[in-house]
Amino acid sequence: MADAHFGPEAEIVFLGDLVDRGPDSFGVIQTLIEGIEAGRNWTVIRGNHDQLFLDYIDGGDPATPGGLSWLHERMGGRETLASYGIEQIEGRDRAEIVSHIPKSHVDFLLNTPLIRQVNDLLFVHAGIRPGILLADQNPEDLMWIRKEFHVDPRDHGPLIIHGHTPVKTPQHYGNRVNLDAGAGHGHDLVIAAIRGREVSLLAETGETPLTP
Repeated sequence: MADAHFGPEAEIVFLGDLVDRGPDSFGVIQTLIEGIEAGRNWTVIRGNHDQLFLDYIDGGDPATPGGLSWLHERMGGRETLASYGIEQIEGRDRAEIVSHIPKSHVDFLLNTPLIRQVNDLLFVHAGIRPGILLADQNPEDLMWIRKEFHVDPRDHGPLIIHGHTPVKTPQHYGNRVNLDAGAGHGHDLVIAAIRGREVSLLAETGETPLTP
């Protein structure tokens, strides 16, 4: 739909969480790799679940800030590993499990940026720590922050375009735009058209302005 509306040369920014949010994490990453290799103007931001996956691959014991393991049934880690053909985890050596994950996928995730700034727009997975210079932002905040960012009404400079926290419908708050409408939980994936600081939602019927 985006290609038909904007053309295949338009820049598209993906807001992260490629894994843990459906049955085919492998296919999602492979599609993005192939698209970029074919010359598509795609930027893929790293999400917190992508980082948890990398931490697991690196031999760590990844968990949420609240201590929930990546392999917990609520997190989706097991489904991600299953998409790589790893159905049974218990009793298996970590190195043997990780050997099923293509190096190209690991390298791709390792090279995803935490932010993408385009003129007066800042794309990030979760948000920013208000009042902190962009250069001084903590990577954990960029991938995990919620309340402190959500409740702050200040102008952050650029308009922040983010996901991470599902809402019923995309919302424009004046200083930020949340485009996470729950695609990872079975709802439709949101596609937004952004020109300057004007945001519209794209559907088969055309564009609908999203305003504060």
